[in-house]
Amino acid sequence: MAGSAREDEGVSDEVLTLRALNRATLARQFLLKREARDDWPVVDVVSHLVGMQAQLPLDPYTGLWSRLAEFGPDDLARPLIDRELVRIVLMRGTIHLVTADDALEIRPLVQPILDREMRMHGQHKEALAATDARPIVAAMRGVLADAPLNGNQLRSAIAARFPDVDAAAMALACRNHLALVQVPPRGVWGRSLGVTVITAESWLGRPQSSSPSIDALLLRYFGAFGPATVADAASWSGLTGMREVVERLRPLLRTFRNERGQELFDLPDAPRPDPSVPAPVRFLPTYDNVLLSHADRSRFVDDAERKAYSSMSSAVLGAVLHDGRMVGTWSIERDREVGRATLLVDQMGSLTKRAAASITAEGRRLLTFHEPALPHHDIRFTSAASRS
Repeated sequence: MAGSAREDEGVSDEVLTLRALNRATLARQFLLKREARDDWPVVDVVSHLVGMQAQLPLDPYTGLWSRLAEFGPDDLARPLIDRELVRIVLMRGTIHLVTADDALEIRPLVQPILDREMRMHGQHKEALAATDARPIVAAMRGVLADAPLNGNQLRSAIAARFPDVDAAAMALACRNHLALVQVPPRGVWGRSLGVTVITAESWLGRPQSSSPSIDALLLRYFGAFGPATVADAASWSGLTGMREVVERLRPLLRTFRNERGQELFDLPDAPRPDPSVPAPVRFLPTYDNVLLSHADRSRFVDDAERKAYSSMSSAVLGAVLHDGRMVGTWSIERDREVGRATLLVDQMGSLTKRAAASITAEGRRLLTFHEPALPHHDIRFTSAASRS
């Protein structure tokens, strides 16, 4: 039977419950089932996700392990070393792991975020406002195209050429005006390096996009995180003016309503599984975009519950999902002298025996991934509520 005119135009008054939104986002985030690496190479997964937050260098490894079957650290380390993937400041002014193409395409679009950061920076805003940074940035562009520099080296290079400026403030200007990638071995499993940067153009051998498309970027957002509101898109990107972009894209999108009556946007053919589809236990890293990319995060965790838990714990920890919902946090304690790794699961509320057993089983697999050389693996459950 043919749909109504409104349906044919992609317009729908269908209401999506929180559970429906949860399953839709989990499906396109590869968190309902692990995908095969042969079907989804790591570079393609990172591209589909529009990058992975990488403030903590090793976070994407856990994120990919939770999304791909038989994922191993070399599956990410190799494309990072081979410059197929890079770590660069993008959405929300935070470090993201993205493809080389996305680094050059998205970086120009997020410049307003970095301009705003400089205007509002607590320590350096006055020096930045009082100094014409353009000649300094131009000079350092050449320096940073020749070889990678760490923070101290960049500040020293600025001070040597421009002794009368605030070198720390101008280093921030360089960081925010230039497209700088963090070079390996930072971000490579089993190796370490402090933040050391070089221009993306030099590292990748080609320029940034001269015609980046915010429309294309927003369509990709809905494909990876939808259905979502305009406010959600703004929260993910860190950019203003999202309403105008979404309205421009409206003919390409399908609309829904959430249970609060807010309008949701999505790609017409994006997966929206039946809400009854089971969602397995997943361990997400400290910062995973699936939990950071909506203004309203209630599809994964109640705001009141999240705020209450945050007030009890000052630590920044990974998230545990059970049945698609955040039920606690996790961290790993290591005692290498006795060869023991202990997974600490800090639960936000009570867990059924079945839920605890499922979390324990997945937790043992997580320990095997993170610490295969340690012979003893333990799991310990704690309760945030008992400490409040």
